[in-house]
Amino acid sequence: MQTTARSAASVPTAPSSPLSSSSSAPPPPPRVAFPSHRRRDVLLLPAGLSLLLAPSAAAPAPASARGLFRMPPQRLANRYFLVRAGESVYEGQGLLRTNPVAKTSVDNGLSPVGLRQTARAALELQRLGACEDDCWIWPSITQRAYQAAEIIAAANGVNRSRIVPEYSFLDARGLGAFEGKSLDTLPEVYASDNISPDLKPPPISDGTPNESVEDVFVRVTQLMSILETQYSGETVVIVSPDSDNLSILQAGLIGLDLRRLKLVNLLPWSKFIFTLQDLSLVIGKYSGLPLWGLLRNFSYS
Repeated sequence: MQTTARSAASVPTAPSSPLSSSSSAPPPPPRVAFPSHRRRDVLLLPAGLSLLLAPSAAAPAPASARGLFRMPPQRLANRYFLVRAGESVYEGQGLLRTNPVAKTSVDNGLSPVGLRQTARAALELQRLGACEDDCWIWPSITQRAYQAAEIIAAANGVNRSRIVPEYSFLDARGLGAFEGKSLDTLPEVYASDNISPDLKPPPISDGTPNESVEDVFVRVTQLMSILETQYSGETVVIVSPDSDNLSILQAGLIGLDLRRLKLVNLLPWSKFIFTLQDLSLVIGKYSGLPLWGLLRNFSYS
């Protein structure tokens, strides 16, 4: 009897049905909503807190941008040397070559005369102390301009890493149907320029651009906008393959009528320096001088 009772006691009792025990079981505890710990919510939590904790009345910090660059500028953030590359092989042959397709060809490189002209410009920049505290050299990718940049860098102790090739804004002005003609035909182009800066040379079908003075003005303004945004307190040597880029740039910087570019044309290897920060004061101070003298006085502080 005792064995039967013990075995009966060891047999587990089947759990009662919830329906049958609902009346006697205590009510379940109330559900509590805990914050989610999913990865997405945890990652978003700091952003939400920063928005909640940020003072609503705080104004954003003022932007330090210099704004849109306009010609003529009131001030320049940098010092600029404008250098025209020496004579090219094509120019030595008396030919006009402005098609961008040929700008890196050997014949667009410096002629023997152009090498000597560029060496003179490089030594003159050295005499002026242009790169004493280092400088940036921005040449056109055109062969003669880049060769000139390398010579300038070598003569002034500038590391080649500070030569920044410019691929489009400093291209020689496209002269359209004058491509391949004699240099003696250039006065015809400039005669049109004197009438209106919007007049273009006749077009040609070989891909050579036919650019007006206004077209080039847009290009060099974009270049200056980049330089004035990218640098501050630096010296920049701009090396152009032709005169028109630099003549139009000079005219824009001093507010000269674009129909009077012949007053500021640069011969091969010519250089000018823009050092003063307030250009409007310089123009006012030297307004009584011929333009050639005014440009020379940009080198004085």
